[in-house]
Amino acid sequence: MQAKALLFDTFGTLTDWRSSIARQIRPRLPDEATAFRFTDEWRALYQPAMEEVRSGRRPFAPLDVLHRENLDRILPDFGLEHLGKAERADITRFWHRLDPWPDVREGLLALRDQAITVVHSNANVALAVGLIRFGRLSFDAILGAEVTGHYKPQPECYLRACALLALPPGECMMVAAHNDDLEAAQGCGLQTAFIPRPLEHGPGQTKDLKPEGDWTIVAEDTDDLARKLRERAT
Repeated sequence: MQAKALLFDTFGTLTDWRSSIARQIRPRLPDEATAFRFTDEWRALYQPAMEEVRSGRRPFAPLDVLHRENLDRILPDFGLEHLGKAERADITRFWHRLDPWPDVREGLLALRDQAITVVHSNANVALAVGLIRFGRLSFDAILGAEVTGHYKPQPECYLRACALLALPPGECMMVAAHNDDLEAAQGCGLQTAFIPRPLEHGPGQTKDLKPEGDWTIVAEDTDDLARKLRERAT
């Protein structure tokens, strides 16, 4: 069955968040290594913060709020506790200004010719809009966590996104660089496409280097995904 909608993870799959955050924080830190350490420590709080919401221990909060709370936690570790509210707000918006991987801009255009393209991210809407505008990316809709009221990999996040598109899950395809995201989507009946991003977490990455499930498509990048979708349609 040809997918009528492609639901894209954004962080990692479409953007090089690690290099982008390190580049933006670098002027406030002594060297590049410290900038990457700052980025990694900030990101390390990402899943635990969302788990507080997924578990029901706190009400739903958009990712910009979680990022800001996590930022406040790590600033003292880097001698930046003196930063005021305006500077902290600007640093939080670093996540709105992430560089796309080199293949993404043209790849999305090719994919949009074949199917509905949808942001399906844990990013809140304002964050996703920032990413789209900064990266000049082509999408038809923004769904995901804030719209569905659930963070991935909760099933409601995938199923409500499909319902909002008025499509059955089998006609939607989750596209991600993360095997756990695809496993959750597949469990909800979606088709799946794996795109490896072996440098998402830097040169020492050990996870998601290869497909670890029976995914519908395994592609080298977004351009390759567009080619493989065309081949399936013929």
